Amino acid sequence: MTVDIDKTTGPADTPPAGPEAIKAIPVRHYGRYVSAVVALALLGGVIYAFSQGRINWGAIPDYFFNDRILGGVGNTLLLTVLSMLIGIVGGILLAVMRLSKNPVTSSIAWFYIWFFRGTPVLVQLIVWFNLGLVFEYINLGPIYRDEWSDFMTPFLTVLLGLGLNEAAYMAEICRAGLLAVDEGQTEAAHALGMSHAKTLRRIVIPQAMRVIVPPTGNEVINMLKTTSLVSVVQYSELFRVAQDIGQTSGAPAEMLFLAAAWYLLLTSVFSVGQYYLERYYARGSSRSLPPTPFQKIKANMLSLGRPKGGMA
Repeated sequence: MTVDIDKTTGPADTPPAGPEAIKAIPVRHYGRYVSAVVALALLGGVIYAFSQGRINWGAIPDYFFNDRILGGVGNTLLLTVLSMLIGIVGGILLAVMRLSKNPVTSSIAWFYIWFFRGTPVLVQLIVWFNLGLVFEYINLGPIYRDEWSDFMTPFLTVLLGLGLNEAAYMAEICRAGLLAVDEGQTEAAHALGMSHAKTLRRIVIPQAMRVIVPPTGNEVINMLKTTSLVSVVQYSELFRVAQDIGQTSGAPAEMLFLAAAWYLLLTSVFSVGQYYLERYYARGSSRSLPPTPFQKIKANMLSLGRPKGGMA
């Protein structure tokens, strides 16, 4: 005979309780709030002082898109682009010459950089404009012959003065970028049978761009502002046009503020371009690229919509 034994079970096993969620309380930085209030108060005081000054602020929007002003803006951008193009090409050539083992080419590059970095760009512009005192004619044989005063136009004076001066600064920037590339890269390229020029073009310069781009962006912005000096050689860029309109309209101070607003607008656009160019060349050196301004704004907007506690 079999006896069925009723197996009774005890109380149901309950899972062990997990650790209590940590409630993080952010640290309050009262100094930040105080400094922000002080900064806003100072900014408000400056704005109030300018609003009470004897300045006709209405003249600025009236002339902001004036045809002459827009023409000056176009000339400023043209000078900036062409001068930087001359400076970048010349800077690369000078950097390569400076790093050359040939003492003649290295010395020539060193002297060029020393001379143009040691003299103010304003002085260089005036010297180029008045070289007719030294060279009465420019004679290139059967190709070209003319008087220096007719040859050296204000536009050509500006290109030579700004472009050649910029080449001296770009040479040092490019030299720093080339030296930042490990020598093993060049040795490996030579071991594969690549020529020196091809090694520079395919191996060294692409890697050096990560170091060259940030200071070059600063040079572009600086060049944009330096174009205001060319008014001394009678070239009609933004600053000179604003001065001329200010003298004829009776609003000289207002036109200076207008020019400053245009310079701020243009430099802001160039700064955005510099940011994305740096981001492009940082792809091979950074594990994760920094977020773009739009990505930061999107992340901040999403964080504002989340409930407290961090749960989506």
